[in-house]
Amino acid sequence: MTTASSVEPVETRTRRPRATPDVRPLTFATLTLVEWRKQLDTRAGRWMLAVIAIITAAVLAVMMAVSGGNHSFSAFVVGTTTPMAMLLPIVGVLAATSEWSQRTALVTFTLEPRRTRVGLAKVVAAIGSGLALLVLTIGLAALAHLLVVAFRDADPAWDVSVRAVLYLALSVVLFMAQGVGFGLLLRSTPAAIVTLLLAPTLFGLLGGLVPGMADVLPWVDLGTAGEPLLFGSALDGEGWAQLGTATLIWVVAPLVGGLWRTARSEISSS
Repeated sequence: MTTASSVEPVETRTRRPRATPDVRPLTFATLTLVEWRKQLDTRAGRWMLAVIAIITAAVLAVMMAVSGGNHSFSAFVVGTTTPMAMLLPIVGVLAATSEWSQRTALVTFTLEPRRTRVGLAKVVAAIGSGLALLVLTIGLAALAHLLVVAFRDADPAWDVSVRAVLYLALSVVLFMAQGVGFGLLLRSTPAAIVTLLLAPTLFGLLGGLVPGMADVLPWVDLGTAGEPLLFGSALDGEGWAQLGTATLIWVVAPLVGGLWRTARSEISSS
């Protein structure tokens, strides 16, 4: 006969929780790569890069046809980089406003809650795209000059200095950061683009109409202060000071304000 004391207790089995894989935060390099890919995923971004490529090719074709293509390498570089400098801030704007125009901000900031890092990644990705485009345009300018020298008997003039290239790279950094800053601050593609395009025109009109404004303009207008960067002109101490103050007004202030607004404001899916 089996007694209650001889019955072995039933072993209770406890379920062990499944081990979950460690979720590691995104590295800044990965975040920058994601933001760079997002620049190319939007239709507006692709069209803007295509427009820059078409204008650059058209400028090179005209220069190769005019005067038998007898232009210096520096002239070709100026011809290819000037349209790029005018349109690059718009690429920066699109890189910043795509979160709101495509309504992906909620998803982005859910996956990466540190919004300032996302904003800085947008800046780095936009600057990287701009520098890559600069290398491409300089290479196309060199190819065009080589072709006219080889096939049209133009005079070879490889007169672009290292300083000129570094100045161009600095201008790309400033223009791209400016575009991203205005995009983060205004969050509206039309508003940011109109502001970037109208501001130099208004300052130019003020410089011509208001007495004494022409002397102040290099200190407050980035286009005027940064013009030597586009043409490789040497900058003295006063020129660097003017570039610094204009950069604070038109690059640093919008960028800091845009990052602050992105970090503080409420993000919704609507």
